[in-house]
Amino acid sequence: MSHTPTRADFDQYMVPNYSPQKVIPVRGEGSRLWDQEGREYIDFAGGIAVNSLGHCHPVLVDALKAQADKLWHLSNVYTNEPALELARELTERTFADKAYLCSSGGEANEAALKLARRWAHDNYGEQKSRIISFSQSFHGRTFFTVSVGGQPKYSQGFGPVPGGIVHAEFNNLDSVRELINDDTCAIMVEPMQGEGGLKPATPEFLEGLRELCDAHNALLIFDEVQTGVGRTGSFYAYMDYGVTPDIMTSAKSLGGGFPVGAMLTTDRVAPAMAIGTHGSTYGGNALASAVALAAVRHIDTPEVLGGVAKRHDLFREHLEAINRKHGVFKEVRGMGLLIGAEMAPEYKDRAKDILPLAIEEGLMALVAGPNVLRMAPSLVIPEADIAEGMQRLERAIARLVAGK
Repeated sequence: MSHTPTRADFDQYMVPNYSPQKVIPVRGEGSRLWDQEGREYIDFAGGIAVNSLGHCHPVLVDALKAQADKLWHLSNVYTNEPALELARELTERTFADKAYLCSSGGEANEAALKLARRWAHDNYGEQKSRIISFSQSFHGRTFFTVSVGGQPKYSQGFGPVPGGIVHAEFNNLDSVRELINDDTCAIMVEPMQGEGGLKPATPEFLEGLRELCDAHNALLIFDEVQTGVGRTGSFYAYMDYGVTPDIMTSAKSLGGGFPVGAMLTTDRVAPAMAIGTHGSTYGGNALASAVALAAVRHIDTPEVLGGVAKRHDLFREHLEAINRKHGVFKEVRGMGLLIGAEMAPEYKDRAKDILPLAIEEGLMALVAGPNVLRMAPSLVIPEADIAEGMQRLERAIARLVAGK
């Protein structure tokens, strides 16, 4: 007799590093999901900024099905057509000359950091290895990336962290000037901090980082795992700022739900990653590359990118209307469809309490830390779903306020 999985199965069979909600979604279409009981939810979470075209978008489904009948996996002993096409599209649409394909944002950031150190080592010597990152930043869960990330809670308890990593204050150029020197190989920054609370960088800050890197022969790395592929309303957020990095990482929205990542860089830097210096078993997988290629071509269009700005305004208007009524938010901020609502002082650290209430009202949302409600929906979410989702959110917030 077949077994229907339940939430209790998670506790019995899976390592307890997650604490998922009680409902188990089994089907999705667009920006709506249905659980095992057939109950419907509107999705403002987007798989944490991953489902860039919602659930089961026909463009991505068709790409996956077509590739599934041709070729799945080869390893990097060979290359394949979808990987080559994806690399070509990514480089032709960005500042980059070369691409490295992998399976996740953590992998992409690991590759970026290793490339930066290898480039500095090959060109200036092994002493040039210092990496500057920022407090409250997040760059992945490998031991290197979690050490570069500016949230010690994610690296505590795992032993000595890699050396040569220092943390400045986000949006504070003076704090970077105090740390940078000629032994610095790279500055790594998110154009908008995601897990750190949806804080956009100021243009002056990113421009200043670019100047400091140039002055000290260091590389500027943009972590666009969460901000990239249309999420901010431009194909990549660096395009909003007019500041060009030396290395950029991408994942999440890149595959629209299929695991894929990419590190992009220039011809000046790429040679440091010579044959044998780095690798990824699944990097450039044909299935992943075919889906990502379809996502890139569909998202990097005036119709989709222009629609992101319009939807951003709708989200902001609804959130501000909810706040005028209930007074739960201190600030609504973000870029494009990566939006954060910081809780007011009297509701400090209560953002996480909204999520189960929202689920009960039929809405999926996120937090960025305990104090910021985060939304990262499909880039093409219908306006009717935004309106209905916000009604459900308001009901959840009303219950929070009432103490229910």
